[in-house]
Amino acid sequence: MSTLLRFATAGSVDDGKSTLVGRLLHDAKAILADQFAQIESASRARGFGGDAGGFDFALLTDGLRAEREQGITIDVAYRYFATDRRSFILADCPGHVQYTRNMVTGATTADAVVVLVDARKGVLEQTRRHLAVVSLLRVPHVVVAVNKIDLLDYDAAVFERVAADVVAVARELGLDGVHVVPVSALAGDNVVERSARTSWYRGPALLELLETLPSAAELAEREDGDGAFRLDVQLVLRPQGALAPELVSRPDAAEAYRDYRAFAGRVTSGTVRRGDLVEVLPAGILTTVVGIDTADGELAEARAPRSVALRLADEVDASRGAVVVAADAAPAAVRELEAELFQLDARPLVPGARVLVKAGTATVPALVTGILGRRDLDTLETTPADRLETNDIGRAVLRLGAELPIEEYAANRAAGAFLVIHPQDGATLAAGTRSSG
Repeated sequence: MSTLLRFATAGSVDDGKSTLVGRLLHDAKAILADQFAQIESASRARGFGGDAGGFDFALLTDGLRAEREQGITIDVAYRYFATDRRSFILADCPGHVQYTRNMVTGATTADAVVVLVDARKGVLEQTRRHLAVVSLLRVPHVVVAVNKIDLLDYDAAVFERVAADVVAVARELGLDGVHVVPVSALAGDNVVERSARTSWYRGPALLELLETLPSAAELAEREDGDGAFRLDVQLVLRPQGALAPELVSRPDAAEAYRDYRAFAGRVTSGTVRRGDLVEVLPAGILTTVVGIDTADGELAEARAPRSVALRLADEVDASRGAVVVAADAAPAAVRELEAELFQLDARPLVPGARVLVKAGTATVPALVTGILGRRDLDTLETTPADRLETNDIGRAVLRLGAELPIEEYAANRAAGAFLVIHPQDGATLAAGTRSSG
């Protein structure tokens, strides 16, 4: 069974990102015949032909009418495809600075981000911005595709110069192990298969690289579940309705059915096993796991990111929003936290604003007690600010209406992230990560 890799794409306007994604889907044979015919017809109507083969690859991802009219990506487009080696969920993110917030949305859950650079232009301000966001979100893998290498006659010296600039910026931002690949989205060089026209490049093609990068789940397995066990309770399962006919004649089964009580949710980190001692927060009650149930039957253990239902030895008063954690590694609940906020809404976030904070499955009221500054995405340094505007990334202090076990994002991506929500209309104002200060 192939593993799943979530990856996002980003790049400056006109770097050819949508064309690259379209070429990737096309050459990976991830396009249905009727969709191919429709795009081919639309491409020819737009004057495509010659080397492009009468096919505008960008139309495969730029689905909004405004995107096709302007030739830019505006919203995050999700695509699903698979090869013989693994399955993929692709988030095609916009490149324009006006839609940086959309890029944050697409990269938040990504195992890898592919950032495009035009070989003719090199590293631009928006390239730095995207790499800075990737750094702040701590995405495990970063791939930089140096596109349009065909327009420079596949010049190795140009690629090496751009690659050196990319590595320098990555080092400055604290990004390790960045992969740099020369590609031509239009001609297909090094997108799915290695190209003979870049014989000087010894690395893998883009798809080949994506097929071999370990996903977050695989990294978690290597690191024994990626930390201590944690499950955010989504639902408490209790039997409802009459007994099934096959249980009526079986007193033992009928009693088990009536007494069944389990806490359903997703294992966000670590591993849980039958017999483990756990703590249920915020109640602080210690108990033992006596059963791990799934739709496919009972398990002896479950690793992140598996969704399960836990049966506990004791009757615990807990509901949606509670957290079940390893007893010997329970995170400290906080009432006030310093956070990195990615401002998504057009309404500015100011000190004194009353908001809701949603962390895991819990939602509590909160107060913005201070704005500590705004990130300069060229340097990643914090500059003074008294508010956060759309697309700003800044630091703020939040006081919560109830204690929540929000961990530091650097230690646990899933448990250290949260949303800031408008209390009246429910709009997402900002995405946040708890920082260490």
